[in-house]
Amino acid sequence: MSKKNSSVSLKVKFKEHKELSKIYLKFKGQIKNIYKERIAIAISGGPDSLALAALAKNYSLEKKTKFYYVLVDHRIRKNSSKEALKVKKILRKFNIKLDILINYLKIEKNVQSTARIIRYKLLSKFCEKKKIATILTAHNLEDQVETFFIRLSRGSGLRGLSAMQSSTKIHKYLRLYRPLLEIKKRDLTKISKKIFGEYIRDPSNRNTKYLRVKIRKLKKPLMNSGISYDQIIKSINNLASSKVTLENFMIKKSKEFIKKKKNGSIYLDLKKFNRLNEEIRIRVINDVIRKLHNNYYNPRSKKVVNLIKNIKDRAFKKGTLSKCVFERQKDQLSIKKEKKRYFKEI
Repeated sequence: MSKKNSSVSLKVKFKEHKELSKIYLKFKGQIKNIYKERIAIAISGGPDSLALAALAKNYSLEKKTKFYYVLVDHRIRKNSSKEALKVKKILRKFNIKLDILINYLKIEKNVQSTARIIRYKLLSKFCEKKKIATILTAHNLEDQVETFFIRLSRGSGLRGLSAMQSSTKIHKYLRLYRPLLEIKKRDLTKISKKIFGEYIRDPSNRNTKYLRVKIRKLKKPLMNSGISYDQIIKSINNLASSKVTLENFMIKKSKEFIKKKKNGSIYLDLKKFNRLNEEIRIRVINDVIRKLHNNYYNPRSKKVVNLIKNIKDRAFKKGTLSKCVFERQKDQLSIKKEKKRYFKEI
């Protein structure tokens, strides 16, 4: 199919089908206010990300926005490289150029979380090279609910239970944006089938050794009990609203007891820190770790709570969490990055 014909075909497919057209209008409304000069689209090959690719391509034909389509091949599964090339071929039907980033590090433990960290590291480097300020991902309504339950199972506080936000800063100059959080997976699958006719099925999405897959299997029993995902989303949105209120309070409060020194260390006034309630102390520790590492993922709540308990003990001298060193210095707590390197540059 020629470049011109593929463009016409894509536009027609979206216009001809009311459902697809409605989803496209939602997508268009979500991204109209983001920085549009250059945007990266994170692709996996599954129905969600292929739907995002189709929506973005249609938008680029209309608005002349420059999109870069990027897939990270972790090489965890035997056929992952073949699948990556297949995705490249699928997208080529509509003149969508796919860049494949290969991970050369062996992932043996905490497979999903380690792969996620590496994926965003590779994507960030790609964006820096191309001067891209925004990455779009295909996280959808089901992903949002599953994330809520995962965090609930780990004892997360208000920030965790408010689940994923549509926009998250993951680096000084890079923002992650999720325009499909209100869209159901079944609708994204319809787009993939209608536009591309196929998509990649990741066998790990059916492997119950992963917590997310176990939670995914709860959907039918919940619905049979009268609990719908739409109801859960309403609760998540209410929690998100409360989180914003707390964050505004935190910004004002933190100035009283948090100081950043020129050497890159962050210092907490322990007397003031220990007077805060546990939820806010957890927030403070998470925020400090994210600031030091430019990382938007929080450590497990249990680990943070254990650290806070240790810090309250006058015998506490030094501890580590999430590649950060926490050290008592009289009535202050010094926090800095660990010097040890955990993985090679990619």
